[in-house]
Amino acid sequence: MSKSMFCDMVDIKYPIIQGGMAWIADSSLAAAVSNAGGIGIITGNAPVEWVREEIRKTKKMTDKPFGVNIMLLSDMAEEIAQMVCDEGVKVVTTGAGNPGKYIKKWKEHGIVVIPVVPSVALAKRMERAGVDAVIAEGCESGGHVGELTTMTLIPQVVDAINIPVIAAGGIGDGRGIAAAFMLGADGVQLGTRFLVSDECTVHDRYKEKVLKAKDIDTQVTGRATGHPVRVLRNKLVRKFQLLEKEGAAPEEFEKLGRGALSKAAKDGDIENGSVMAGQIAGLVSKKQSCSEIIEEIFDEANSLMNNK
Repeated sequence: MSKSMFCDMVDIKYPIIQGGMAWIADSSLAAAVSNAGGIGIITGNAPVEWVREEIRKTKKMTDKPFGVNIMLLSDMAEEIAQMVCDEGVKVVTTGAGNPGKYIKKWKEHGIVVIPVVPSVALAKRMERAGVDAVIAEGCESGGHVGELTTMTLIPQVVDAINIPVIAAGGIGDGRGIAAAFMLGADGVQLGTRFLVSDECTVHDRYKEKVLKAKDIDTQVTGRATGHPVRVLRNKLVRKFQLLEKEGAAPEEFEKLGRGALSKAAKDGDIENGSVMAGQIAGLVSKKQSCSEIIEEIFDEANSLMNNK
């Protein structure tokens, strides 16, 4: 696999971004991915000072490019959007909204802007707004999801825009990377595979639940609220399903879900917490370092694409 346009854009060895997973994507994980040749990402769905501190920690652990993911619906989005400029962050990925009002400022500070998009329409809009690339994410991914699958979304986005497309959702090994490139992608984003990396600081019980997951063990909750989320099945999921069956009000869903991700990721409560993971979890079977993961999956992808 030759270096992609995306690699040249952000000066990395491998065309891979680590997902900006809330409560999970910290300096330890981001630095490890960047040192391994990809783009590590720090979650921006957190208090501003925490994000600032993680950025500064990452700078001490790597001299490679890394980024911050900003959830645009977050109450902290405005402050973090300015802070990444002040701290000299090289890459910003965004989710849950339109980053349009920040793009001019980010570009003036030399930031590479890469929003997550779930549709062709939003991809076109983002290209017109001046972003550098888009992450087209299929509904196989963990966390907040759209409607289209990666297999159907990627080629349609690739055909619709002229900037690099990063494929996300359901990619966990070299076969997934090779498939994404055959669909026209210029890079990939992985989240679930990195959950079980040595450098990921998520609770060990969370990691074990991912490692034990089977192909049918994820469930999408919250469709009734308009904010569907893919997670691994547990007691919390069953409570969500009951609320949906009863036609509960949105505030009931919000109350049940409040703090649930932290409960799983930090406290290790994998029954009452939200264990976000993608459908590819059933393929994830071993703990490795970020470097081992990245080298293994790209060796496999190269072998497949070179017909060796």
